[in-house]
Amino acid sequence: MTFDQKLKLYTLGNIEKLPQYNILTDEMKEGLRVVGNILPFRVNNYVTEELIDWDNVETDPIFRLTFMDKLMLSSEQYNKMNAALNHEHSSPADIKTIANEIRAELNPHPAGQLSANVPTMDNEPVPGLQHKYRETALIFPSQGQQCHSYCTFCFRWPQFIGDATLKFATDQAKTFVKYLREHKEITDVLITGGDPMMMNSRTLGLYIEPLLAEGMEHIQNIRIGSKSLSYWPSKFVNDADAENILALFKKVVDSGKHLAFMAHLNHWKEITTDTAHQAIANIRSTGAVIRTQSPIIKHINDDAEVWSKMWKEQVRLGMIPYYMFVERDTGPSHYFGLSLERALDIYQTAIRNVSGLARTVRGPSMSAHPGKVCIEGICEINGEKAFILNMLQSRDPELVKAPFFAKFDDKAEWLGDLEPAFNTKFPFES
Repeated sequence: MTFDQKLKLYTLGNIEKLPQYNILTDEMKEGLRVVGNILPFRVNNYVTEELIDWDNVETDPIFRLTFMDKLMLSSEQYNKMNAALNHEHSSPADIKTIANEIRAELNPHPAGQLSANVPTMDNEPVPGLQHKYRETALIFPSQGQQCHSYCTFCFRWPQFIGDATLKFATDQAKTFVKYLREHKEITDVLITGGDPMMMNSRTLGLYIEPLLAEGMEHIQNIRIGSKSLSYWPSKFVNDADAENILALFKKVVDSGKHLAFMAHLNHWKEITTDTAHQAIANIRSTGAVIRTQSPIIKHINDDAEVWSKMWKEQVRLGMIPYYMFVERDTGPSHYFGLSLERALDIYQTAIRNVSGLARTVRGPSMSAHPGKVCIEGICEINGEKAFILNMLQSRDPELVKAPFFAKFDDKAEWLGDLEPAFNTKFPFES
């Protein structure tokens, strides 16, 4: 069945209008209200009608992907916000103050997002641009800092809570265009958010078409990071602007540049509908390549069978599995995170159960401050057990693909939990 409805958004303000709301237990409703006053919540009618199994809501991965759980906060954080919401004298300002205090405890911008990656021009920061690696820059369009639905695990949750000090977006003058024109070492531009596909074709074109102009020949690859294939595939099928969006994609390809649609897909259920299948086919018909990526997330996809099934289906539909990430150390990472040992085991088990066409996926990878650090395996040398690591990307290109070692730690969930092995240093420390 082709999904053909107008987008309806459900937030805390109107969640009681969701037809399935009364299926939720009182505890679920309370958890949604309490956690939703700290972390962003939004879901839409496509997700609720086409993807969530309401008969098994407590274990459904897409429900967990979009609806809050009380355990996403510590008991102290939860009780503090719950008490404020239930106190008759609490004002909106009081609740906001408590929310901001708890948000500050959740590491809102990991890996130097607000500082280490931001370039300067004429001694001023370039708004909404991150020059993350030598060849790669990220653009955060000001009009694309929303999503069709919000993922509960999202590491960019600070973009959506209305705090200008945490938000990252371009300025009206599009200063980033001048910066990109002057930096010939940049070959790849990633348009990200939020979700750039929240924008219509005209607005998205304001960001893409300057990259096709004379003087931008060094920009060879344009990437669009988006969750829209699973959260609103009608964007590419039967929305009023669908033909214009696809025409813009084709224009990029016809200009001689490579267009990579970086699809965020966390579970195979997200690509089971007819609308999603048609959206994938329509995007591929423009000449764009769809690459897929996801973190490994407890409660949602921490199962090797889920990953192997997802990769097989992605390949069958003509997409390229690209990254398995480790859940970042931000937001409710204690709820979603797994040990690095467990993440590696899931990756290795899943990759052994797919053909070579799906073994394009790299991981498990940590997008940490020094770069993308991949866990390649576990070894034992002279009686010392260690993780084998390498850098898939780095601010220092000389470090890429040079293996190094960390002491084995079965509790470690992030790079910061690891120590160098064999009396060495991590290469990025020197």
